[in-house]
Amino acid sequence: MTSKKTSRYTRIYAQLEKLMEKCSDTLARMATVNAILYNKVEGVSWVGFYLLKEGQLIVGPYQGPLACQVLEKGKGVCWAGINWQKTIIVPDVHDFPGHVACDSRSQSEIVIPLQNREGEITGVMDIDSRLKDNFDVIDGQELEKICRLIYGQVND
Repeated sequence: MTSKKTSRYTRIYAQLEKLMEKCSDTLARMATVNAILYNKVEGVSWVGFYLLKEGQLIVGPYQGPLACQVLEKGKGVCWAGINWQKTIIVPDVHDFPGHVACDSRSQSEIVIPLQNREGEITGVMDIDSRLKDNFDVIDGQELEKICRLIYGQVND
């Protein structure tokens, strides 16, 4: 499974890298990332971005069921990703204190902080699954690389 997942992410990354050459607009890049991940990552039910604006996390581009427009400050996995400044993998969202359930069918989640070229956190990529324990360290590492494409950062 691990090599299959890594191979899938390698193909996704190559596809996204090519697509990012066509447009430098951040929101367009986010929308493109969402569309690819939503359709190519197994078990995904929602893929999107929450953006920091005036101290709030506001929904940005996404694919999937209706999202919460504003996430309550300091609550949930997305704010944990912001506050802890690291990728958060939640195998069972019902075990995460203060989990925000925008879609009650969500069972697991991964959140990746989004950093601009200056290293400032500008929001998070949030991915939900209706399957428990759908995300692991490989997802985290590969999605971090993909997030760096949003601001045109090169991965080594």
